[in-house]
Amino acid sequence: QVRLVESGGGLVQAGGSLSLSCAVSGRTFSSTVMGWFRQTLEKEREFVAAIRWGAGTTDYADSLKGRFTISGDNAENTVYLHMNSLEPEDTAVYYCAASLAGYGAISKSRARYDYWGQGTQVTVSP
Repeated sequence: QVRLVESGGGLVQAGGSLSLSCAVSGRTFSSTVMGWFRQTLEKEREFVAAIRWGAGTTDYADSLKGRFTISGDNAENTVYLHMNSLEPEDTAVYYCAASLAGYGAISKSRARYDYWGQGTQVTVSP
C-alpha cells in the first residue's frame, strides 16, 4: 500500500512559478515510477511528468518540456513538480501517482499507475 499526499497548489499569475510536493509513504521500490497528472472539467486526466524512484530517470509530456521539472528526494520520500512560465491553460487539479509496474519504459498512461493522491488545485490567472 502506498499513500500519496500532494501540497503546494494555489493561485498564481500567468508567467509565474509554482512548486508542488507529493509526500510518499508505504512500500516503494527503486523501480517505482512516480508521476504527476492533471485534470480539468473539460479534459481527461493527462500525463504531465514522471520519475523513476531509484535511477532518477524522467519523462515529460512533450508540450510541457522546458517549463516543468520533476524531481525526487528519496531521503525525504517526496516528489516535486516545479512549474515555470505558467499559463492559464495550466489551470487544473494536479495529481501525484505511483506505478509499481517494475522496470521498463516510463508509462504515460494513467492506467499503469496503481496509487493516487487526492489532488491539489492549481489556478493560473491571466
